[in-house]
This record gives sequence, C-alpha cells and structure tokens, in this order.
Amino acid sequence: MPDLTALVPPLLQLCLEAGQLICDHYHAPGDSGLRAKTDNSPLTHADMDSHACLRDGLAALTPQLPLLSEESSPAQKAQRHAWTRFWMVDPLDGTKEFIAGTGEFTINIALIDQHRPVLGVLYIPLQKMACVGVPGELSARFIADANGQWRQEPLQTRALPGAKAGVTVLASRRHRNAALDTCLAWLEAHCGTLQRENSGSALKFCQLAEGRGDVYPRFSPCSEWDVAAGQAVVEAAGGSVLGLDGNPLRYNCRDSLLSPHFLAVGDAHNALWPELLAHQRQLGGGVST
Repeated sequence: MPDLTALVPPLLQLCLEAGQLICDHYHAPGDSGLRAKTDNSPLTHADMDSHACLRDGLAALTPQLPLLSEESSPAQKAQRHAWTRFWMVDPLDGTKEFIAGTGEFTINIALIDQHRPVLGVLYIPLQKMACVGVPGELSARFIADANGQWRQEPLQTRALPGAKAGVTVLASRRHRNAALDTCLAWLEAHCGTLQRENSGSALKFCQLAEGRGDVYPRFSPCSEWDVAAGQAVVEAAGGSVLGLDGNPLRYNCRDSLLSPHFLAVGDAHNALWPELLAHQRQLGGGVST
C-alpha cells in the first residue's frame, strides 16, 4: 500500500486540472454536448473531458492500480471483480445540477482497498475546494488560491444535539420517496424540530464532514462511485456511512454497482442511529433499484 497522504498533493493538482475542464464547459452556454446514456442519465462533454483527464492522471500517478469510473466502458467495468485495490471515480457527480446551472457538482475520487474506501477526495470545481479524508490519518479541507496554492483547514463532524434539541438533515435536492418521508418523521418524533438542507451531488458528505449537518439519509438510487469518496471523507472526520444492517458500506461486492441504501451520520457512536436503522429495515429493501 502506498503512503496514502503522499497521494493527496498530486490528486489535488489533478482535481484542479479536471475541474478547470468542467468549468470551461459550464461557462460556455450551448457547449454541453448533452446526450443520454443507456440508462437515460445525462452525459456531457464535461463528463467525458473530466474522465479522460482523471484516467490519464491516475494512470501516471499509480500505474499499478486500475480505474473504475462512471464513464468506463462496459468491458472495463466487467473486469472489476478481479480487483482488490483500485480507484473508483465519478468525473462529474451531479450532471443534472451542471445542466441546470445550480453549481452543485463535484469530482469524486476514492481509493478502494479490500472493499473499503481508504482515501477520498470530493472536489468542488467552482469553489476550487476539496474535502479530503484518509481515515485514521487525515481529515482536511483544501482551498486553492489564484496561483494554485492550497490552504489546509481541519475537518471534524459535530456531536448530535441533545434529546429533542433538533437535528439538521442533509438531503438530496432531487430525490424524495416514502422511505425518506418515514425516516424524517421518525427523526422529528425522536429529535424534535428538523432543519432540512437540500443540495445536489456529493456536497452533502462535505457538509456532514464540516459539521454543518447531522445526518444524510439516502433511500433512492445512486451508484457506488457517488458514495465511496464521501464515505472516506466522513469517516476520517469522525462520522460513519452505514447500510441498513448497521455496518459501514463495502464496495465491489455485488453484481450491481448500485449502492445500498444508507445513513451517513456525523456523530458515529450515537445510540440513535441503530434505532433508526432498525426502524427503516422494517420497511424492507435496502438496495437501490
């Protein structure tokens, strides 16, 4: 295993380069090259340019490690079960937000080792800001200045407020269903007033790691590359990303690349979460379909 913290500076530089490509398209109206993939999700020139930049940069940085990207070919994805250590990447997480012009999109880079995310980078191109997590070693926010120099600040999740003191829920701007509504009702009954903060893409993991929220429940479809980097960032900052079975999510373990449903929480050891997960298990399911 390489020194994971030593990988952070070149990864930040790579994010700057891929992020600039994304921003160039974002600020050029009519340049998206929008088309639909086989699952009807959108694909733009920005997705593909970021993918090519990250693919080439990661190959140069760690030639021994394969890459699983959202934009990898079906043939490349089919090889993944033979891999024990690899990069898992979403070159543009939040393509719908990119198209809508909300600015709420990220680059997600995770290093997976034995089914666990051991390093995660969530980069926000428009802010030139990255949340980085190496669980047990590093939890930091990096902000680039106009010269590409990085300022580093610590990241730490926050403790859950006391009983009935309220809770801040970080939620997807575009996804709401009966399972989420049931979860929110349970939280309100047990925690008091809910404050809901909506945002797109992996920004919710950043907000959780920054101590700006308490829980991010996800009971709607997403893929493993949407979650892996965020899990590393949240875990490094003191939180957890838990499946409905109460265990941290694992990757590249199933035939599908869809993520199981999960709770991302800031206060990892609070006794409230096992109770909520048990409640949600009664609803059935657990894997996005």
